Parts: sequence; structure tokens; C-alpha cells
Amino acid sequence: MFFHPTIFTTTSRFGVLFAALGLISACTTSAVSSFTASSAVAPTAELAPTGKLRAAINFGNPILASKNSTGEPRGVSVDLARELGKRLGVPVELVLFDAAGKAVEAIKTAQVDIAFVAIDPVRGADMLQTPPYVIIEGAYLVRNNSPIKTNAEVDRPGNRIAVGQGSAYDLYLSREIKAATLQRAPTSPAVVDFFLAEKLEVAAGVKQQLQLDANRLPNLRLLDGRFMVIQQAMGLPKGREVGARYVAAFVEEMKASGFVAAALSRHGIDGATVAPRAGL
Repeated sequence: MFFHPTIFTTTSRFGVLFAALGLISACTTSAVSSFTASSAVAPTAELAPTGKLRAAINFGNPILASKNSTGEPRGVSVDLARELGKRLGVPVELVLFDAAGKAVEAIKTAQVDIAFVAIDPVRGADMLQTPPYVIIEGAYLVRNNSPIKTNAEVDRPGNRIAVGQGSAYDLYLSREIKAATLQRAPTSPAVVDFFLAEKLEVAAGVKQQLQLDANRLPNLRLLDGRFMVIQQAMGLPKGREVGARYVAAFVEEMKASGFVAAALSRHGIDGATVAPRAGL
């Protein structure tokens, strides 16, 4: 089995990391069940070296975070950051970003201590990532009069796809698109306006954001289905392996306890699902 040291996506990978740290036996299943964030000593000095937990909050993905009527951050990522800070016994500083790429850069340079990002091999080379806590979908949007009817028709010569710079969709489509071309908007929320202004053929992004834009603007439609599944995880700066192990266990507990599901429901998020337990 291939093991990438910076992405924890299966129970066996938990086992390799734990064994490398000399903290558990070789039995992965028992390790995952016995090591929990609530039962472990929190590595506060590693996760919050400044005395507070600096959490990157990305408003570029409405599944993860948005602003309430008074402009305050809200969403599942905000709730998770605050719960982790509570467990560590430190205050939480929410560091706000309008694009995933900016949050990724902040975690890579350790300007923040945690971020909420999509699992991707490119990002995983520069940060530590937990198992996913939420799964969402990437979709395409076109004009009502577009000849494009299906996802399979998007990757054809002459089609230009608008995508948010540095987003998970940008990274994925940069690898997968062969015949069409990508044109990058500054942020994911700006994709549809950019797509219209530049008279492009397709817009790509998180399905919920595109649906909001289709409701906001006339003569737009989403293509049926999805072109990718996005696994949202928590990311940490490289070199904080003990902290990453703790946060990985924290994510598993938040899923199993119903915390993530309750947060999605509380914030009125449809179309996102709680990720399965690691290894399933």
C-alpha cells in the first residue's frame, strides 16, 4: 500500500504514523479505537505555539464558512476551530480569507495553526492533513442556451472553463482537463461573475455556490451530476506531526459524535455529507 506521510486518509496510514512515533502497537484497528483526542494529552505547545489557536477560515466555500447578519464568521469550520480551541484550553483567533489558495499559503508558511482545506496531492506535499470530515461535490455551470448538456462535453477544444485560482477545482482540473482550457478568477465566489464578464463557456466550482449564483442571475443552469468529489479536511504546518495525530483523532471524534452533522444542520447546509470514518 502506498503511504503518503502528509495525508492521513486510511486507518492503515494512521497505523504507520502512530508506529513511527512509537505510541501504539502495530494493530491499526485497536489504535484508532483506543487513541482519541478526549483521552490524549493535548499537544497544546505544538498546536498553539503563540498561546492561541490561529484558525484559517475560508469564505470562498459556503459549505465551510459564511458571515451572519452582523458580519461574524459562522459555519462548520468555525465550530470545529472553536471546539478544538476549547479542548486545548486556548483562545481561538479566526484568521479570515476570501480564497482557499490564500488559506493554503498561510498554513504552508505557519502563519496559522490550522486550516480547513480540500485533500489534494499538491497541497499534501506542503502540509499535514487529517482524514476528511465533510464530503462535497464540484459541478459545472453554463448559460441556458449553451450547447453543452453533460459533464462529458465540457473537456472539448474551444471550451474555456472559469475556476477559482488555487481552489481544489483548479488543482483537480489542471490535472484532468486535456482539450479545454482553464481561466482563473481571483476567488471561487467570483467565478460566475468572471465567467460572464469574460464570456466563457463553463464555470466550475462547489455545487452549492454555483446554485446560489444560478438563483441570483438569469439564464444560467447547472449541469447534472458532478465532476469531482471533494474531501474537506483540517490542515496543519509540516513538522507538527504530534499535533496532526491529535487533530486527526479529533476529526474522527467530531464525526462519530454527531458534532459535524449537527453543525451542518444548524447552519442550513444542504448537499454536503459527513465523511465516513477513516478506513471505511
